[in-house]
Amino acid sequence: MGKRVAIVGAGVSGLASIRCCLEEGLEPTCFERSNDIGGLWKFLDHAEEGRASIYQSVFTNSSKEMMCFPDFPYPDDYPNYMHHSKLQEYIKTFAQKKNLLRYIQFETLVSSIKKCPSFLVTGQWEVVSEKDGKQESTIFDAIMICSGHHVYPNLPTDSFPGLHQFQGHYLHSRDYKDPDAFKGKRVLVIGLGNSGSDIAVELSRLATQVVISTRSGSWVMSRVWDDGYPWDMVYVTRFASFLRNALPSFVSDWLYVKKMNTWFKHENFGLMPLNGSLRKEPVFNDELPSRILCGTVSIKPNVKEFTETSAVFEDGTVFEAIDSIIFATGYDYAYPFLDDSIIKSRNNEVTLFKGIFPPLMEKPTLAVIGLVQSLGAAIPTADLQARWAAKVFANSCILPTTNEMMDDIDEKMGKKLKWFGQSQTLQTDYITYMDELGSFIGAKPNIPWLFLTDPQLALEVYFGPCSPYQFRLMGPGKWDGARNAILTQWDRTVKPTRMRAVGKAQRPQHFYNLLRILSFPVLLLAVWLTFY
Repeated sequence: MGKRVAIVGAGVSGLASIRCCLEEGLEPTCFERSNDIGGLWKFLDHAEEGRASIYQSVFTNSSKEMMCFPDFPYPDDYPNYMHHSKLQEYIKTFAQKKNLLRYIQFETLVSSIKKCPSFLVTGQWEVVSEKDGKQESTIFDAIMICSGHHVYPNLPTDSFPGLHQFQGHYLHSRDYKDPDAFKGKRVLVIGLGNSGSDIAVELSRLATQVVISTRSGSWVMSRVWDDGYPWDMVYVTRFASFLRNALPSFVSDWLYVKKMNTWFKHENFGLMPLNGSLRKEPVFNDELPSRILCGTVSIKPNVKEFTETSAVFEDGTVFEAIDSIIFATGYDYAYPFLDDSIIKSRNNEVTLFKGIFPPLMEKPTLAVIGLVQSLGAAIPTADLQARWAAKVFANSCILPTTNEMMDDIDEKMGKKLKWFGQSQTLQTDYITYMDELGSFIGAKPNIPWLFLTDPQLALEVYFGPCSPYQFRLMGPGKWDGARNAILTQWDRTVKPTRMRAVGKAQRPQHFYNLLRILSFPVLLLAVWLTFY
């Protein structure tokens, strides 16, 4: 075995990192503080300190064909959107089939990661771990941080005057597990993200009244998209990404807002974002509009102040006799085992090249896996990040200079502000980002070459969903089954829903969709030519 790599966390990012280290001949050791793999997707009926926490009713927002490990499709009969228990089952199967469990030290807490005195020469790190009350210090050649960003709750109590005098009960969404304790209660949910919306909808069946308070609103999307297909199988395509980036911004923005408003008019439900053209991650909830129509959920603006029993909103309205407040206000980044200045190397902001490498490090021997957020799924993103990081550690890929990395970070920050607005998250465009990572390791699909050599595959790759298999189609780490997986992805999508087969299974018609998408720019051009 080669260099020794310490991996912190055995969730999907940690498992991807173990596998990618092994592919590069590295020697991984993964430290997991709990007694099982899965990270965020390992459900417990209580929240544990230092661990991500989900509620019992969580389902995925990405469909199975878009969120698999790129060489490990889900079984045909798995539903397109999975309950957390089903996804955990898949994660365990992956770890067992790839023989990854032997590299994991369970119930072992990483308490400290520091540069060795010889770091400028060796790039090595000292990792202090703790198990059964005993500490152990080990030297590693490289570090992969895979502990996620859903661990340390952001509970902004100072932002809400009067909260200290509120006589009811309040909690963060990480402590919410099921709705039973809220039966017959009047509940205020602060925050219109995926968790806040899920919890509000679930509570609305048992609680007397549920109100969601939101500062800026949000687009709400259904998992069921055009013609009943999973949203990401239709929306996350290379051709759609090309159009979004190639069209004039006013056209792209207009099309985006129009598409987001197709299901229902957000203005009529109080959900309209303050800046609707920003590509912030939408809320995925199939039931929220219906709950609002039925009167069991109401949408209100930001809370101005609390009294002993009520909330006063910024529009002057009041929600009286509140029993419980649930703060669905997200999470803070924190790596308590690591010096903050390594990740936040400039202006106390997370400063990472491609969201992975600290650019000011003398030696590129530390990588953060799974921190970047996009409309794409976490598993394929983490897999590609880990492949690149492992190659850098193995010296088969070289990072740009510090100045080049800092310039890229500044350029990406400008684009991020334009597309996603001001936010603490490392948001990016999924396909653009994945192609950048793929380019570094020679795994980006060569579309022109595919059109010349395999037109059937090329059409599916370019106009069809940008599924994870595309990034194991060619180059280092190529998977021989990738072509077939791409050509049969719609079969696996339709199979679990066709329990009663009537007629032939349907799949999207790429050329029809192409003509439909192109019709608007052609119409604009015709109008322009007519009047000018």
